[in-house]
Amino acid sequence: MKKESTKWNATSRPPRSPRHQNGGYFQITGVVEHGDQRGRLLGFPTANIAIPQGGVNDGVWAGTVHLGSQFRRSIYVAAVSVGDRPTYYSRGQSLLEANLLDYSGDLYGQTVVVTLRTLIRPQRKFAGTPELVDKIQEDVARVRSWAVGEGLGGYLREEEGTSNSLSNPSGAGRPFL
Repeated sequence: MKKESTKWNATSRPPRSPRHQNGGYFQITGVVEHGDQRGRLLGFPTANIAIPQGGVNDGVWAGTVHLGSQFRRSIYVAAVSVGDRPTYYSRGQSLLEANLLDYSGDLYGQTVVVTLRTLIRPQRKFAGTPELVDKIQEDVARVRSWAVGEGLGGYLREEEGTSNSLSNPSGAGRPFL
């Protein structure tokens, strides 16, 4: 990965916590790369961005992902894992993996802006795949609940019988900023 593909929105040394001194959330801009597609096989496809070791605390975060241009950006709520994937690798490359809730599509090669909002839990090694999948399901449920509590529920897929006042005018069902 080229160093210029990933940038931090802070000073030259990225902070280890999700909030900057100015109170803003921590953002990472990067190009989505191909991974080993394990997330897809587990039922949780991710947008993968290589990050420097120690750039931000390892863990599972509730966050948002911005797609598109500066003039028309779509936002998705995401469960974001940051770390070296200890269940499958003893010392892997530090990676940001964002599971965009309710998104389907191809993001490879696209530039995305990932905003880490709140730490859900630390990253840990699981005994095996079934235990990991169970925990990811819990994580996604916690992120959905967090999004609703933070006023971001309009960025989640509509459930039958509900309306989404933040839908874009094109009728595609995704809010735009």
